[in-house]
Amino acid sequence: MKHVTKADGSRQRFDRTKVRRTLENLGLRGEDADRIAGEIEASVPDGVRTAGVLRLIRTRARAVRPAVRHRTNLRRALALLRPKPDFEEFVRVLLREHGYRVETGCILAGRCGEHEVDAVAHRDGTTLFVEVKHHVSHHRMTGLDEGRIARAIVEDLQEGFRSGRCPVSIDGALIVCNTKLSEHAKRYAACRGIGQIGWDYPAEKNLRTMIEETQSYPVTIVSGVSPSVSARLAAAGFVTAKQVAYGDAGVIAHSSGLSLPETLLVAGRARAILEP
Repeated sequence: MKHVTKADGSRQRFDRTKVRRTLENLGLRGEDADRIAGEIEASVPDGVRTAGVLRLIRTRARAVRPAVRHRTNLRRALALLRPKPDFEEFVRVLLREHGYRVETGCILAGRCGEHEVDAVAHRDGTTLFVEVKHHVSHHRMTGLDEGRIARAIVEDLQEGFRSGRCPVSIDGALIVCNTKLSEHAKRYAACRGIGQIGWDYPAEKNLRTMIEETQSYPVTIVSGVSPSVSARLAAAGFVTAKQVAYGDAGVIAHSSGLSLPETLLVAGRARAILEP
């Protein structure tokens, strides 16, 4: 049995599943991910540092898919987005990609007060208000508080609609976050009928799978994109790599204030990531 040594000096059992998951986050799938994970497990010495494993993962991944050199880990890319307005706009774009009609800039009146919500999303005859939660550290859990607050807002808005104060009939809430959800948060939301989308929750339609199904990667997936460049792109409405890769480079450069060479560089790397 092999072990890895973490940054704090502690040791834990080598987990091949984690290696495969990291390869998937870099865009590898199926047999390639399985094969490389097995090769890495067989080749590393007992006690190898996790940083060394990560370097080996990227090296092996680049040999199969050269575009990996242009790509940041997806969880890290999401964390690199500014919470407001970048990640909020990213979530709105992602929901539209999955068939929601999304309204923004919404202030809804409940019976007891007004509520500024991140979005109102409509699909299949259901109307939800959307609460977006972003953590800079993707290792941090999203906890119970968001669900309790969302439950209170739903009740107030529904009472506001019945009293004529709220023009929109809200059926429920949808919380979208870039991290994992605590077990307490999941139980409470399930009990109260609150929708939740976290990094790996729910199992079939979580944030990761929703992004990968539509290739709606954040623009920060492109390695070498500085915070100032991604902020300028987001301010101009370009929050996904797909928007930059296949948009009009001249329009993007003009609206974001970037030079045309800067824009073309990001667009080229984004296309390399998106295309087989």
